[in-house]
Amino acid sequence: EVQLVESGGGSVQAGGSLRLSCTASGWSVPAENGYMAWFRQAPGKEREQVVAIDSCGTSEWEADSVRGRFTISRDNRRHTIYLQMTMLKPEDTATYYCAASSLAWCGMRRDVQYQTWGQGTQVTVSS
Repeated sequence: EVQLVESGGGSVQAGGSLRLSCTASGWSVPAENGYMAWFRQAPGKEREQVVAIDSCGTSEWEADSVRGRFTISRDNRRHTIYLQMTMLKPEDTATYYCAASSLAWCGMRRDVQYQTWGQGTQVTVSS
């Protein structure tokens, strides 16, 4: 069973940067690493997908709202993904969740289902 542990959230002023990490346990070899993504949910809003990365770490997708500011990457040897967030805005304030799929695939797909979720980490951006 895959489990996810997130870290790196916190408070920052607008224009600042943060890096989130998410480490997966339960994948015994790098080849089993599935698609992973970051979602976020702000109070009173629906959860939205922010970024995604394929199993090989060679294809990434970013939502329009974060493109050019957020970057997802992964280290399969460490079973860890990262979300580098720059030029943060107050509207980026949310709880950020790491998600993992059982789908191991190299190349970008937008039909990925995510079965495993982290506990969430809070990101607060003040103006």
